[in-house]
Amino acid sequence: MAELTGKTMKALYYTAPEHFEIRQVPIPEVGDDDVLLKGPLLVYDPHPPELTPRTFEQFIAVLIPGHEAIGSIVKLGKNVKGFAIGDRCVADVGVTCENCFYCRRGQSLLCEDFNSRGVTQDGGFADYDVPDDDPGRYLSQQKKLYKIHNLTDEESTLLEPAACAIHGLDKLAPPVGIEVLLLGAGPTGLILAQLLKLNGASRVVIAANKGIKMDIAKDLEAGDEYIELDRQNPDAQWQKLKEDNPYGFDVVVEATGVEKLANESINYVRRGGTLMIYGVYENKALVHWPPSKIFGDEIKIIGSFSQTYCFPRAVAYLDSGKIKTKGMVTDVFKLDDYQKALDKMSSRGALKIAIKP
Repeated sequence: MAELTGKTMKALYYTAPEHFEIRQVPIPEVGDDDVLLKGPLLVYDPHPPELTPRTFEQFIAVLIPGHEAIGSIVKLGKNVKGFAIGDRCVADVGVTCENCFYCRRGQSLLCEDFNSRGVTQDGGFADYDVPDDDPGRYLSQQKKLYKIHNLTDEESTLLEPAACAIHGLDKLAPPVGIEVLLLGAGPTGLILAQLLKLNGASRVVIAANKGIKMDIAKDLEAGDEYIELDRQNPDAQWQKLKEDNPYGFDVVVEATGVEKLANESINYVRRGGTLMIYGVYENKALVHWPPSKIFGDEIKIIGSFSQTYCFPRAVAYLDSGKIKTKGMVTDVFKLDDYQKALDKMSSRGALKIAIKP
């Protein structure tokens, strides 16, 4: 498609916290090893900078957002093999330097220059998308691209959170028969809950505020039991959860990103159990756990952040239908209506919102 050379595309562009505009930007040039996608669907994922100034300072201030995008190939570099024009694909959004201390040790997720498309580098909220593989450029190689076969466009946007959930499962390495408490009912948490049910857990309890997210969790049969919390006064429900489970849970997954719940989550971990911190928190958030409890109860505390090299398994799991995603994308907006998408997410009336260029 040589006719695209030198032309522009419509893109959403952040210039400051909570300040964005629609711009015309150049369509990325495609190199010999690159692939150009035209996106039928992208996802509004509430990562910064879509949030507020309090979290915005952690990230690059001027960029095109769009953290989870799919599209069809419209142009290929001459060295690209195994892909064809028209293939529906998803791109891994993680970018690592492959040269730092951790990358050279095979720990690429701990890369000292780890970046993520749509969060710290330009993302997919534009007519065309060339998955980035190099900080400062807007191009990538086919190694970041994976074909989609059976999933709808909406369902395909769940592949990035599914990849993160698979990394979380890898970190947990759950023994067969464990009991799990998962706090929160966001998209990646609901996928992780299903993965746990399929990979060893005998019982998964999901506790989250009453509302659309828990309605979808039940529709998906993501858990075995559901604690629908009163947003204003949940204390009695938390107490009952302790009374009903006097020995706690083998695994507790804190997936809300709420500082208070992170502090409380350790109180639901069974002796000899594991607490996984899976939510996204402000840098200033702190926890105060008694070291004597961690020591005496031999509690393991682990974190799970993003993913690398988990996309192939995410595609396999979701494409197989074993992980249910239908209905998780609750709303679709046009790029020009981006503010309406933000307002809908803020209303707590959505689980996942898709954007059409």
